[in-house]
Amino acid sequence: MEKSVSEIIEVKDNKTIDAFFALLRSGLWEREVQVAQYCDVEYDALYELAEEQTVVGLVAAGLEHVIDVKLPKEIVLQFVGQTLQLEQQNKAMNAFLASLIEKMRSAGIYTLLVKGQGVAQSYEKPLWRACGDVDLFLSDDNYNKAKEMLLPLASDIEPESKYSKHLGMTIDSWVVELHGSLKMGVPIKINRELEMIKSETFYGGDVSSWANGNTQVFLLSHENNVVYVFAHFLNHFYKGGIGLRQICDWSRLLWVYRKKLDLKKVENHIKRMALMTEWKAFGALAVKYLGMPKDAMPFYKEDIKWERKADRIMDFIIMSGNFGHNRDMSYLKKYPYLIRKAWSLGRRIGDLWNHARIFPLDTLRFAPSLVFHGLRAAINSE
Repeated sequence: MEKSVSEIIEVKDNKTIDAFFALLRSGLWEREVQVAQYCDVEYDALYELAEEQTVVGLVAAGLEHVIDVKLPKEIVLQFVGQTLQLEQQNKAMNAFLASLIEKMRSAGIYTLLVKGQGVAQSYEKPLWRACGDVDLFLSDDNYNKAKEMLLPLASDIEPESKYSKHLGMTIDSWVVELHGSLKMGVPIKINRELEMIKSETFYGGDVSSWANGNTQVFLLSHENNVVYVFAHFLNHFYKGGIGLRQICDWSRLLWVYRKKLDLKKVENHIKRMALMTEWKAFGALAVKYLGMPKDAMPFYKEDIKWERKADRIMDFIIMSGNFGHNRDMSYLKKYPYLIRKAWSLGRRIGDLWNHARIFPLDTLRFAPSLVFHGLRAAINSE
């Protein structure tokens, strides 16, 4: 009987997980892979794990580079079918994005794209990356203009965060998020640096771009992009869980722009955020598990200390699933408000204890926002 992914991940050194990472590395860097060494692979669980981590396209790319065995036809067809859907979704999103940006420019509204389709361009096969939301980064003036223009077009509107100047809405079945700042619920040093990135972007003209068909889409500069993507997934790590796709995004950005990056600028941002410990730990993870070339990972240091931290981070990622999706959330529907509130707080404290084993001092910095996030989640579910 095939095992579920939840049963698979309980077994350390499992061949299915080993095969998953071998295929993921192969797809991420487009290189040959041998899988015959991984006997007794549970391919249904491998596919489920790829889906949970939103890296189906990368694993499918890895399947193209298997050189030693013929894989089960059923699993290959499953990956092929899902990858074809990814291609169609990405093409549709790119067309929507181009149309949206052109309409906004015609109305005198200028925006940058962060994360998502912009980051996808750093992959060998951009259309095989799982697409998400359309995240638009705007100056204060353009943020207000964008709200006025887009809200009447939205079929669904989320509550606006005044603190972070964030507003999500659904337009033509796509989730569009407006960001008037890059601030998150993180320690002040990090938000201060993110505000500096905003200033460099809108007042210093520090941007890059991507040609989406005939539409020029502006992006953060290469240095600010790798810093922001890192800070963004670290925020999710401390507040409930991240997925491998986010770390793959970061790794690909670092790889593609390795010869162009001003590493001193990147280093200054990370040091002022006081996140160099996390950078080195996630860098060790990218090298060990994702096959990131050591010489392309800035500030990488080969040391058992960082490898141990990488192992503990990976245990948490596999356990919690992409953005914590593996976790049982049924309590939100089962129990009264106070019990839900206590449950959420207990989970946040559990995460706090887990992360303190990896980043003891920095976890204390993040603790207030961790607890607040748990309380807010319970309140918002009321």
